[in-house]
Amino acid sequence: MSLFVPMNLTCPACAEVFTYEAVGSVNADRRPDLRDEILQEQFQTVTCSACAHEFRLEPDFNYLDVGRGQWIAALPARALRDHLESGVEKQAVFNLSYGAQAPEAARAVGRSLQPRLVFGWPALREKLVLQEIGFDDVIWEVAKLDLLRSLPDAPLAEGVDLRLLGGGGDMLDLAWIRADSEEHLNDFQVSRALYDDIAATPGPWAAVQALLGASMFVDIQKLFMGAGEDAA
Repeated sequence: MSLFVPMNLTCPACAEVFTYEAVGSVNADRRPDLRDEILQEQFQTVTCSACAHEFRLEPDFNYLDVGRGQWIAALPARALRDHLESGVEKQAVFNLSYGAQAPEAARAVGRSLQPRLVFGWPALREKLVLQEIGFDDVIWEVAKLDLLRSLPDAPLAEGVDLRLLGGGGDMLDLAWIRADSEEHLNDFQVSRALYDDIAATPGPWAAVQALLGASMFVDIQKLFMGAGEDAA
């Protein structure tokens, strides 16, 4: 089941304090509407009871979708620098819930799940989009690296992510996004062949693919920040 807990919030606009049901966990099998809200970038959007100012809570919950084989630990974008520690912690949570330390019935479910760790709403949304269009997320991160070699004006900076927004047909929609504010800096399209060519001939990318897939944090960000013992 999905879990929500009452939380006291302070409006960033008027400083009004009010109570809101903040998410603790999402079960998308039972609540597909919550998955839809994440894809629509509306999940956990709060309206102040006093001044009607809208703002969005940071993600800090576990997402489960057994039907689509996804288990995702979503953390705030500001926690990215702690990805090594978070990876160890969330892997332990998964192991206890669906992995080696879980009861057999839960382990049977866990064998169909792909555990992932993400930081920020854009990263979580991207994982759902990738599953929706049938992309392997490790290969997609490799494709991003290949793409970066041909982008002359890539706004590479800490806290700025390259994310897949969607893609049906021959073109993929991408954007450079500030992970904390979700502000789009640059939206553009690339050919789906960017992904398909690597998926068809992965050999030249085997080493980086192994590095990216070595832990539940599958994101090119860790290559720029240090993969540490997660990649050992």
